[in-house]
Amino acid sequence: VSGKIGATNKGALAVFDMAMLEKLPQHSFTTRTPWYDKPVKFTGPLLSDVLALVKSSGTTLSAVAINDYKINIPIEDIGKHGVLMARLIDDKPIPVRSKGPLFVVYPFDKSSELRSSVYYERSIWQLKALDLQ
Repeated sequence: VSGKIGATNKGALAVFDMAMLEKLPQHSFTTRTPWYDKPVKFTGPLLSDVLALVKSSGTTLSAVAINDYKINIPIEDIGKHGVLMARLIDDKPIPVRSKGPLFVVYPFDKSSELRSSVYYERSIWQLKALDLQ
């Protein structure tokens, strides 16, 4: 995590390993997605908890995947919708070949507003970096 953050552990960055993410409170929801043929259970810390830990500020979160796909997520989305940084799908770690190891995901079944390309595009898998702007 980089950018407008107040807590770092490696120079100007806040670097996390899976064990650190596992120590955060874990949350789960089951939702339908465009990528799986049945509802899937996602588990991991709330993205808002990760951002609170690094004392983030800013209005936009830029998320980058392993393949350099990049999407901007408005900070207001994160708390409003309960966005997860999922590390498990159906209670199992997510392999890289299956959209892992981290997947930013919205609870799409929570509201019809979330079942749109706007929010599907913000659900970035194979997450490698976050930058607060």
